[in-house]
Amino acid sequence: MGVCSYWKPPLSLKSHGENWLSRMVNSGQSVGTVGLGCISGSRLEMRKKTQSVVKCFGCDRSSGEEDGVAVGSDEEFVKVLREVQPYMSVHSNRLFVLVLSAEVVASPCLDVTLKDIAFLHHLGIRFVLVPGTHVQIDNVLRERGSQPKYVGTYRITDDESLAAAMEAAGRIRLMIEAKLSPGPSIYNIRRHGDNSRLHEVGVSVASGNFLAAKRRGVVKGIDYGSTGEVKKVDVSRMRERLDGGCIVILSNLGYSSSGEVLNCNTYEVATACALAIGADKLICVIDGPILDESGHLISFLTLQEADMLIRKRVEQSEIAANYVKAVDEESFNSLGFNYFNGAVHSPLNGKPFSESHHATFHNGVGFDNGNGLWSGEQGFAIGGQEWLSRMNGYLSELAAAAFVCRGGVQRVHLLDGTISGVLLLELFKRDGMGTMVASDLYEGTRMAQVTDISGIKQLIQPLEESGILVKRTDEELLQSLSSFIVVEREGQIIACAALFPFFEEKCGEVAAIAVSPDCRGQGQGDKLLDYIEKKASSLGFEMLFLLTTRTADWFVRRGFSECSIDSIPEKKRKTINLSRKSKYYMKKLLPNKSGITVGSKFTSG
Repeated sequence: MGVCSYWKPPLSLKSHGENWLSRMVNSGQSVGTVGLGCISGSRLEMRKKTQSVVKCFGCDRSSGEEDGVAVGSDEEFVKVLREVQPYMSVHSNRLFVLVLSAEVVASPCLDVTLKDIAFLHHLGIRFVLVPGTHVQIDNVLRERGSQPKYVGTYRITDDESLAAAMEAAGRIRLMIEAKLSPGPSIYNIRRHGDNSRLHEVGVSVASGNFLAAKRRGVVKGIDYGSTGEVKKVDVSRMRERLDGGCIVILSNLGYSSSGEVLNCNTYEVATACALAIGADKLICVIDGPILDESGHLISFLTLQEADMLIRKRVEQSEIAANYVKAVDEESFNSLGFNYFNGAVHSPLNGKPFSESHHATFHNGVGFDNGNGLWSGEQGFAIGGQEWLSRMNGYLSELAAAAFVCRGGVQRVHLLDGTISGVLLLELFKRDGMGTMVASDLYEGTRMAQVTDISGIKQLIQPLEESGILVKRTDEELLQSLSSFIVVEREGQIIACAALFPFFEEKCGEVAAIAVSPDCRGQGQGDKLLDYIEKKASSLGFEMLFLLTTRTADWFVRRGFSECSIDSIPEKKRKTINLSRKSKYYMKKLLPNKSGITVGSKFTSG
């Protein structure tokens, strides 16, 4: 089966939930040790892996059928629909900025990707598409006997290059519009009797002069011609089109205040758009996977890890150097970073990662590095010679991901567009199919310390007094402190929980989940439970259990099911106060394949 054939529903989308902590980093390396590999040399191995995955989730399934369900059966079809329903609810009405790399645009895989985008659009997801053009521009220039001109990370856009850029952008826009235009299959919908829709256009598409730009000008004696830098994204008019049911195509051609057409960098455009419009996700569909130094797919990166990967390449890559200049001028010459409890510390300024300079895009002005230094001279180059992406480990995409995460976009997905249906697999499959960069992994979450006791007591005492939690003396709390996890914000403990391990039975008890009243409804309880599940899986535990009198519904919705007292470890059963008449719940855990590590201290259960 070719890798670009259309995706068919997977046999199983096990254990769904909007849970980015379950993603797999196949290398199994610890946090802070992931390196960025090149595609060459590892591509064949990765291709074999991805093809086997596609076969598993497509029509060419020759062995290993799951759950005894035959391929293409009605039971399988119904099962898949039911299992993806939670994801449909989560993604509906969300706004995604999606980059189609120039390599994907030029490949046969574009057809499949656009079909999937149309499908997701009909499910209620709103898209802004930013197609890359550099491959097409270079091809047009070569056809006309000219060679592309680059200086570092920017193209020199002379008159001939600008004409080629305009032609390429126009062709790509028309091609995307054409491929999104087919309506629903008459054969498939005729039996439902809705004849009024038989001749509708599939997806309405909107494009226009949404991008304001300024000339890069002459930098260090080099005239960049009609190369532009993003100044403003017309958010209000784009939202009007999106609210009207259109997919918006945002070209990399910007328009100056004097009426000129300027050729801007694709990733600079996408980054500015995602920040200005407040996108829920930035998705980059590229022509290969993000691999570590061992050639394995990196499925998950915290913002801190992505930042460190880029910084490691400062001396070898102008893209990485420009990223560091943009986000943290003071630490530009420093490559030494320490990772501790989810924060990256620079030896120059000693500040946690979250307190370093806040680089962002100011709509109407341009990119700002957080020190009030605007991009007029240096620019914010995160792409430039994009055709080098495959050789430099996709630093353009990683830099864009890290920058928008710093600016407030919580999730960035970097997807191998040569895998059939990769967009659907990423959004509807628990472990995804690409690389996710997230800005809020366990932020402020850590193992408890002695100095946290008073904060923990303030959280759990009201719940103990109301009978929701079992009362603990100060001595009992101190003895079990090493099993407690806390969430700290601005020096205050705002949430806590405990995981008591039972190593012989390969299980753990979840207990004492409490959130400050001022912070409820913000997902802190889910963050703690995710942390506990990750910790338990990393210890080889196969099950979590808990006792509750008042909060069963909350846990049931998160995958726990009621069980008998016989399912509880004997050592725990001997200590249960039966007069409380607690209910018992358990949850089976999947093996830990994420490579994400958490605190290691523990008290025996």
